[in-house]
Amino acid sequence: MKNALILIDIQNDYFPGGKMELEGPLEAAAQARKLLDHFRQQKWPTVHIQHISNRPGATFFLPDTDGMKFHESIAPLAGETVMVKHFPNSFRETNLMEHLNGVSAERLVICGSMTHMCVDATTRAAADLGFPVLVAADACATRALAYGETKIPAEHVHGAFLAALKSYGQVLATEEILKELKG
Repeated sequence: MKNALILIDIQNDYFPGGKMELEGPLEAAAQARKLLDHFRQQKWPTVHIQHISNRPGATFFLPDTDGMKFHESIAPLAGETVMVKHFPNSFRETNLMEHLNGVSAERLVICGSMTHMCVDATTRAAADLGFPVLVAADACATRALAYGETKIPAEHVHGAFLAALKSYGQVLATEEILKELKG
């Protein structure tokens, strides 16, 4: 089965000092890096998704800022595919589907940020488009949320969304995905 890696929004604004700092982005990026290294060694297709905010009132991932740049731990190499998006779903108004068809991708490995937003939207879309999906749970990061007076810790947001994504694909640790890819 031909695999493709989708790295979503691993950008500076989500890291310490960024405008939308998440919980655990360094740890998640380290796991994503393991996947990226494996895909590079195998010369398998890799797509770096970059969110650039173009909506009025946006506060992070603003054009031409350091925050919108890829984090140094995961920066694409020359020749690796970069797709710019403006919506949570990486397929919406991008050439992602055409690119994946062009490289004959049959299964997607997805990781990145935020678990509850862009990882969720992209994973659901990928499954709806017919791709088997592997989500690298420990290579994703998110933040705490609130609903009314209820404060939801990032750990619970992360866990709830990953639990829901099990209906759309396999949700595994990076090491489990690497074993699956090597097997």
